[in-house]
Amino acid sequence: MTHTPKEKAQNNTGSTEQETQQNTYQSSTKRIAKNTLMLYFRQILILLVSLYTVRVVLNTLGAEDYGIYNVVAGVVTMFSFLSGAMATASQRYFAFEMGRGNEEGLQKVFCVTMTIYVLLALVIVVLAETVGLWFVNTRLVIPAQRMTAARWIYQFAILSFMVTLLTTPYMASIIAHENMNVYAYVSIAEAALKLGIVFMLRVLPYDKLIVYGALLLIVACVNTGLYRGYCKRRYAECRFRLLWDRALFTELVSYSGWNLFGSVASMVRNQGMTILLNLFFGTVVSAARGIAVQVNAAVLSFAQNFSTALRPQIIKSYAAGEKTIMLRMLMYGTKIVFFLMLLICLPFFFEVPYIMKLWLKNVPVYTIIFVRLAIIDVLIDSISYPLMAVVQATGKIKLYQSIVGGSLILNLPVSYIVLKFGCSPESVFIVAIVLSVIALLCRILVVQKLISFNLVVPFIKLLLQFSVIMIIAGSLPFFIIHWLDDSFLKCIFFVLISIMWSGIILFLFGLNKNEKKRFINRLMRK
Repeated sequence: MTHTPKEKAQNNTGSTEQETQQNTYQSSTKRIAKNTLMLYFRQILILLVSLYTVRVVLNTLGAEDYGIYNVVAGVVTMFSFLSGAMATASQRYFAFEMGRGNEEGLQKVFCVTMTIYVLLALVIVVLAETVGLWFVNTRLVIPAQRMTAARWIYQFAILSFMVTLLTTPYMASIIAHENMNVYAYVSIAEAALKLGIVFMLRVLPYDKLIVYGALLLIVACVNTGLYRGYCKRRYAECRFRLLWDRALFTELVSYSGWNLFGSVASMVRNQGMTILLNLFFGTVVSAARGIAVQVNAAVLSFAQNFSTALRPQIIKSYAAGEKTIMLRMLMYGTKIVFFLMLLICLPFFFEVPYIMKLWLKNVPVYTIIFVRLAIIDVLIDSISYPLMAVVQATGKIKLYQSIVGGSLILNLPVSYIVLKFGCSPESVFIVAIVLSVIALLCRILVVQKLISFNLVVPFIKLLLQFSVIMIIAGSLPFFIIHWLDDSFLKCIFFVLISIMWSGIILFLFGLNKNEKKRFINRLMRK
């Protein structure tokens, strides 16, 4: 069969477009892999430092003071739902304008975003010093002799939050530029400073709880100075000037307004549960909840790191009209984030009792069950991050936040009801897990509608594949854990065996033929 010159040209054009898309996709995945490795190195170091510092701080402050810090600082953190909405918006619009190659748009986004953050900071200060302060003074269960320290901690937490809030536009610019090494280095410096706090806390003679809050404020100021200094020197758009663009301001506020609902749902789900447990069970259970939340945040940060590396590429692909590449990265990201999280979560889940004992020495009651349930919740939540990136890329978040945020905000009333009926403290975690599954299913359906692409079938296949992999990968560790006595060497041996076994299962059952071939080729080259 012969082809006319026109048909040959069309075939060549189609082939060239496919090759270009393939090269773009491979370049994107390599950049994502490089940035993910950098962020993972950062996170492992931060995690090790956090494990040590939490142990020392808990032992230095005691369970009661540590519980007071978590619940009081949690009141301030509740106001992060306002800043969280704008943070998502600024990151999205930075990446979107970069995908379009619009430098003037980048400058406008930065200046308008910074203006909004200044206004937001003023609003949060007013709310924190009125409603928030009233709540701390009249509603929290805090021993009378520690109320003065609790008020000091509250004020330090407000100042720390304000300093961090005004740094967000600079961090958004770094992430959009995909300079994850800078993001990693500053975070490592922050971890080192927090490690220094541990040693200072032991030797300073004043009230340990108040000193802890003051030192954390100093760390926040140093961290902010590093981010702002770097961005002002390296990025032309990160130079603030008075600039008013009503259309952009309205668009950012509108986008943030719907994100605000999602941030409220997240705040209720996390900090609301801490306060709820404090109201029903007191400060000791709050301490156990605080430890579980820190573990949750530490483990989930690995998924967030991958999402941080993946999100700019998804948004830029959408902005450039490369929908095929965006969809491939969505499926690729969902699979990889689950694999990475399973390697971390599986051995940790089984070894929680020994690790908690090794880490904290004095383990508050309910800590073991809280942490295990938090790990299950993290594994479910992590699958959602690539889907969230696609929603942010489209900019159509009204439907998404209405449905998904609505399902998550149910955590507080449902948990209150089950506790009112006399259920145990861990019931709030079980409620969160059930609602996380519902939220994941809602995300799949909403994203399918937003991008007009059938996601239900491929995602059902992925979730079934994940379930099979999780059962098989967990079988060997389940039997091994009961054969060995607790010891440090046994813990190391168990973790190594679990990771190796999970890696084999992921390779055999998680990768298709082409992915296995590429993995082997890359491994041989290395």
